[in-house]
Amino acid sequence: MHKLATELNQIIQNENPHVFEMLSDLGKQMYFPTEGILSQSAEAKNKAFKFNATIGTAIEKGKPMHLKVIQDKLSAYNPSDLYPYAPPAGKPELRKEWRKKMLVDNPALEGQTFSNPIVTNALTHGLSITADLFADKGDTLIIPDQNWENYDMVFNIRRGTTITTYPLYDENGLFNADGLREAILAQKGHGKAIVLLNFPNNPTGYTPNAQEGASIVQAILDGANAGVNVVAITDDAYFSLFFEDSLTESLFGALSNIHERVLAVKVDGATKEEYVWGFRVGFITFGNKSETLLKALEEKAIGIIRATISSGPHPSQTFLLDALKSPEFVTQRQEKFDIMKNRANKVKEVLDSSKFEDAWDYYPFNSGYFMCLKLKTTNAEQVRQVALEKYGVGTISLSDTDLRVAFSCIEEEDIEEMFHLIYDAVKDVEKQG
Repeated sequence: MHKLATELNQIIQNENPHVFEMLSDLGKQMYFPTEGILSQSAEAKNKAFKFNATIGTAIEKGKPMHLKVIQDKLSAYNPSDLYPYAPPAGKPELRKEWRKKMLVDNPALEGQTFSNPIVTNALTHGLSITADLFADKGDTLIIPDQNWENYDMVFNIRRGTTITTYPLYDENGLFNADGLREAILAQKGHGKAIVLLNFPNNPTGYTPNAQEGASIVQAILDGANAGVNVVAITDDAYFSLFFEDSLTESLFGALSNIHERVLAVKVDGATKEEYVWGFRVGFITFGNKSETLLKALEEKAIGIIRATISSGPHPSQTFLLDALKSPEFVTQRQEKFDIMKNRANKVKEVLDSSKFEDAWDYYPFNSGYFMCLKLKTTNAEQVRQVALEKYGVGTISLSDTDLRVAFSCIEEEDIEEMFHLIYDAVKDVEKQG
């Protein structure tokens, strides 16, 4: 094992042996190189007053070399903010701005100890880094039965982690905290559980209310008190899109410093929050009482970035940073939020009209991009195919009964027609027998 990895491991073990036990074998071996090309290039950047011939970029007349055909389209930006490599951890000013935004959006973080956000190549990359750091064969990832299918790829296929599910909703249509607690306590023999919380939920569009949120935190705390080391991941991909009575901040704040056996990991980003899906800018943040431990985890996470993508795209980080600093940012984001909320409200208005009650129920939703129909009489995949081929309506079948509808990409005035066409597809499938 590299001496730098050994040093980081010793720091983590000294600060909190439970967190050290959470690390995967790969996580224990990871470090960020402070010797070699990167460190020597950094040293030269500060000291090479004559010529700096250390890094693999091209310079022309004191500026990063670039093509006019590209720069003409991006002339509002300085070439230095576009073409050079961004640091592996991301642009320092962007990390600072995102941390400020986190504190504004999540009042529960005030007074908590958490790391500086590290820039990732959007949310999936952040989840992948988390899996690399903490997930091994023999570990268990605990997620609700309504979940994003890519979790299986990231944690099970790539890292060999076993996936355990529990029903998302209880008999009252609320978050099933008892099911979560039972799943965590079932890991007492193994001593470790990876819990992934995704609110607003993909695919259902559900976010718990404050009381449910407290019950989730208590379930994780109960597991920790029972001797289970819990890696508590909040996948906040659709954060801020809260339309009704629900939590309006991430559970990361409530989990960050809650127990020595709980390590909180927040994965979020601008992808959905700021409507810049193709920019691929996300963040990973760790929560723990020890700043020394947090710094060591940052070094390991940055090491994984260095070993995989080297660093994230510089232009999109620059674009996002400019947006966050703009005085128009908050107003413009609110405008888009209002459009999304109106679409969600329109969906409920249409579905609550009783016109379709013989064909489906729908799962509770109050946030995010999606909602799910629960078909009563037909197979979801058959309905999906008929809706697509005959009526030109695209949906996602998730199971025999569940059909996901992304209202985020449907204009408000088209929502009622869309559901009528899905209903027609249901009736066609019924006739087919």
